[in-house]
Amino acid sequence: MGACLTVADSKRAFHQAFPHVIAPLYRRLVDELLVELHLLSHQKGFRPDDLFAVGLTQVFDSLSRGYRPDEQKEPLFKALCGANGFDAGDLRRQADQAIEAVGHHSLEEVSGWLSNRGEGAPGPIAELLGQVQRSDFHYSRLVAVGLLSVLQRAQGADGLEPQALREAAHRIGEAMGLLKERVDKDLALYAANLEKLAQAVELMEETLAAERRRRQRQEDAANAPTPATEAAAPQAAPASDTPAQAS
Repeated sequence: MGACLTVADSKRAFHQAFPHVIAPLYRRLVDELLVELHLLSHQKGFRPDDLFAVGLTQVFDSLSRGYRPDEQKEPLFKALCGANGFDAGDLRRQADQAIEAVGHHSLEEVSGWLSNRGEGAPGPIAELLGQVQRSDFHYSRLVAVGLLSVLQRAQGADGLEPQALREAAHRIGEAMGLLKERVDKDLALYAANLEKLAQAVELMEETLAAERRRRQRQEDAANAPTPATEAAAPQAAPASDTPAQAS
């Protein structure tokens, strides 16, 4: 992306690529990611490495959970990336490769690689940690989320409480040279946003279910057979053939 492009330019490009109505629950997510990706794309020290790719895809997938219609989720991700000069397909592949490289190893092994800045790590992880050591490395919250997500994919990580994994990410991030306070803050905010979103999605689904039930009751009532509202009229008495007698 050219340095002259503004946030407004990115937003314009996004809406051209994704001309659909976005539910209010997800508009803040979209706006924040759009601005964040715009700013990152203009940082000289920023590189779209594997940790960034894992973090971005994890944030989007987690915070867009429940998005409807579901078939618009991936076009939404592509539009967010494309509006800021990133290729969504390449980022998905990077994230998948990094997670695949970690998934065959234990949490202790992965923690050791990260803490020792790549020593003994598979190629993608070693290259990633080499990027972190650059003097012009630019940190973002997506790096912190990517670090946590990588740890979550290691063997044995599913047996740990979420708080224990976050604490491990804090320690490892500090050993990697990341600012502990920033990592702590970003992961805490990410966890809080996930919890708020889960509650909001649950409320939204309950509201939609209640509305569907109300409409169904109305349809059932409209289609129900109407009971007879008029009683059968009494038949008139037959006329007498006998002439009336004079008094």
